[in-house]
Amino acid sequence: MNPVYDQPFSFANGATLRNRIVMAPMTTWSGGDDGRLSPDELAYYEARAGGVGMLITGTTYTVPNGRGFPGQFCGDDDRFIPGLTELAERIKSKGAKAVLQIFHAGRMSYPALTGNDVVSASDVPAERPSAAHPRALADAEIEAIVASFGETTRRAIAAGFDGVEIHGANTYLIQQFFSPHSNRRADRWGGSLEARARFPLAVVDAVLNAVKAHADKEFIVGYRFSPEEIENPGITLDDTLYLVDRLAEKELTYLHVSLGRFDQTSQRDKSDQRIVGQVVHQHLKGRLPLIGVGGVKIADDLPQAFDTGYELVAIGRALVAEPQWVEKARAGEKIVPTISMEKRIEKCVPEKMIEVMKMFFPDAVEG
Repeated sequence: MNPVYDQPFSFANGATLRNRIVMAPMTTWSGGDDGRLSPDELAYYEARAGGVGMLITGTTYTVPNGRGFPGQFCGDDDRFIPGLTELAERIKSKGAKAVLQIFHAGRMSYPALTGNDVVSASDVPAERPSAAHPRALADAEIEAIVASFGETTRRAIAAGFDGVEIHGANTYLIQQFFSPHSNRRADRWGGSLEARARFPLAVVDAVLNAVKAHADKEFIVGYRFSPEEIENPGITLDDTLYLVDRLAEKELTYLHVSLGRFDQTSQRDKSDQRIVGQVVHQHLKGRLPLIGVGGVKIADDLPQAFDTGYELVAIGRALVAEPQWVEKARAGEKIVPTISMEKRIEKCVPEKMIEVMKMFFPDAVEG
């Protein structure tokens, strides 16, 4: 019998993955200055779609002031549909489900990327060096951003993607509205926990409405979230369990918990030794499948990850280093979970991506 990771998995809407390994969404910093996908990016994704059951792309922004990274490909206009179509076709040609991650960076962006228009729920900068000071979005702007998620979903459907993942994690705009640190509003979009959840849930509704209008029932809609924040005030695990309950009431396909390690314990309460992902999974009680991520480098890491309870496990940097990660795991071959500039062309990794990984994830880069 095949190991659990190599068994097919069917979502409640009928969409079926050939196995339970997912490529985690990772920004490449390697697109064109005009927001279009580069040849290097297309080759990078295609090379990694041959083994995984589902590939989640690096995130794309839904409106111009939502851009978060240099070299980030764009989904805010119909003129980008041809490039997105090529990306979806390349991924699907290798047998993986193609899922486009969509987001707005909010206060985590930079003035140079947004025409000096960095925005957030409130005018509270992030607690990081050189953080931009955002302006608070007006009510009409919030409504327009919510609608933009639906429009980018429509473009993903037109381009042939199998699904979208709403990026509500990693301190970007959707999380900023949910967070008591970045959301100090006193209107319908902030204040109570219920009000702070209103923007994330409105985005989900906009995406689901676009799916109902333009896609078939097997179109995948996921939601990624970060379970805690280290800031005070900040998102607590109890806050997240409230949000999880609200998300489970929607017609989502899966949830994706963003963690540094799949077996991570609380970052806010060091005395709490429960595995965060396991707490979330047990709270879900099977209402939605949960993707876990973080720390899976070699095949021997998989049993523990699945024992934690996740239905699907996402792999990030190790899959950057080894495009044939799943194939090698299946064959019992050695997996080297690090990449070098010398192996860049062989492994189809954009040069800029390795440069950035070396700055932020030095343990993933050789030399």
